[in-house]
Amino acid sequence: MRVSRETKGRKGKGVTLIKGLALDAVALAKMGKKLKALCGAGGTVKEGVIEIQGDQIERVMAHLKKQGLRVKQAGG
Repeated sequence: MRVSRETKGRKGKGVTLIKGLALDAVALAKMGKKLKALCGAGGTVKEGVIEIQGDQIERVMAHLKKQGLRVKQAGG
């Protein structure tokens, strides 16, 4: 699973992307909702990728590691 930050196509606004979660659509939506609440930010789930508004990499990675998942930061 990879966590990265991206601004491309978002008018300079950054979002945190979580890719590679091996979950079905319902579980992915629940995980997205939980991460949005944890970060206190908006977001969405599109095509198997969770998007959280803002630079939330540290919070997201810490939460996923607590869940026992292997997480790597992608990009800069």
